[in-house]
Amino acid sequence: MRATVLAIAATAALFSVSAHALDVPKERVVLTVSGAIDETNSQAGAEFDLGMLKALPGRSGQMETPWTDGQTRFEGPLLRALLDAVGAHGATLRITALNDYSAEVPVTDATDFDTMLAVSMNGEPMSVRDKGPIFMIYPFDTNPELYNEKYFSRSVWQIKSIEVIR
Repeated sequence: MRATVLAIAATAALFSVSAHALDVPKERVVLTVSGAIDETNSQAGAEFDLGMLKALPGRSGQMETPWTDGQTRFEGPLLRALLDAVGAHGATLRITALNDYSAEVPVTDATDFDTMLAVSMNGEPMSVRDKGPIFMIYPFDTNPELYNEKYFSRSVWQIKSIEVIR
């Protein structure tokens, strides 16, 4: 009887973990999240293809930025949705671009604001030439007080990785 109870408990634990496990990317990996995270799908950490990112809760916003001309519409997953998906538990994010530029961003920028990881601009996928495939955009449309150098310096484009630091 005790062995049966243990077997049922082990099976339930296995199913609860796999129900929350990240899928394995089916297409080219565009983002790797590592560091203080609970959910991984590779030895590098949590890898995402574009479809996986688009499946996360997101937002769109039309706004002016220092890097675009006039009103521009951005769409993509919320940064906090990505952090929830990987089970992040840290205070700081090191966000790194394809050219190895990086910025340290407090996790509170994800929790306090609707900061997005834009994957499309004006309805089109973002190419590397147009600051893609991923561009961290603060909600300048709903929080105009963020329109300053402090947040501009954290708005990394051509993102390739995010490290969650305790």
